[in-house]
Amino acid sequence: MKRIFCLALVLSMTGCAVLDPIETPAQENATTVVDAVEGDKSAEESSGIIDTLRGRTDPIAGDPAWAPINPKKKPEHYAAATGSLFNVSHIGSMYDDSKPRGIGDIITVALDENTRATKKANADMSKSNDASMEPLAVGGQELTIDKYNFSYDLSNTNTFAGDTSANQSNSISGYITVEVIEVLANGNLVVRGEKWMTLNTGDEYIRLSGTIRPDDIDFENTIASNRVSNARIQYSGTGVQKDMQEPGFLARFFNVSL
Repeated sequence: MKRIFCLALVLSMTGCAVLDPIETPAQENATTVVDAVEGDKSAEESSGIIDTLRGRTDPIAGDPAWAPINPKKKPEHYAAATGSLFNVSHIGSMYDDSKPRGIGDIITVALDENTRATKKANADMSKSNDASMEPLAVGGQELTIDKYNFSYDLSNTNTFAGDTSANQSNSISGYITVEVIEVLANGNLVVRGEKWMTLNTGDEYIRLSGTIRPDDIDFENTIASNRVSNARIQYSGTGVQKDMQEPGFLARFFNVSL
């Protein structure tokens, strides 16, 4: 009986070893060591330890956060077969200016940004203190203690001078076409869009998001960038030229330590 029990125990342990381990959803979705080093990007987009040394992750084309919106198709209204050439589902008003007013509509933004800031400050401070006392004398004779008289002469001068200045300016011009992603209750439109340009040694991109009024859109379906509320304009690049414009890892390390 003992032999049969031991044999059954050995067989059960062998079966447990043969079965594949079951991974829980937490284990399946857990961040791997490779993801941590690669910056949690896909295999095609990852550049390994380079991103870790850069301390940043470059934007990519086709980012879901900037993906275009495909509005759902409106259902066709039922129309009786009357033989008429007109369809009420496609009727339009003669007073409508056909401005973008719905999700998925396209608007062109004219980029014309030119800002400049200058700041300068000067500070000069000075303080001087003087204190003195003549030797004490009694009966025409100076009071002394072992060749030292009762007198003092103190002076102190503190000065400080500071000069600082800062200049900053930026300018951008061009065009970018954006898309309506939300219509607010007051009729304003939330827009978003990006444009990528591939160069020989990298990519350049322009991204814009913000809120606009339909009344500010002109008859050419264009709106100026200074009419965009809460505007977020990004103009940068990726690739070799972008990397060459930034200090290396060691340079940033020593700059921080200093």
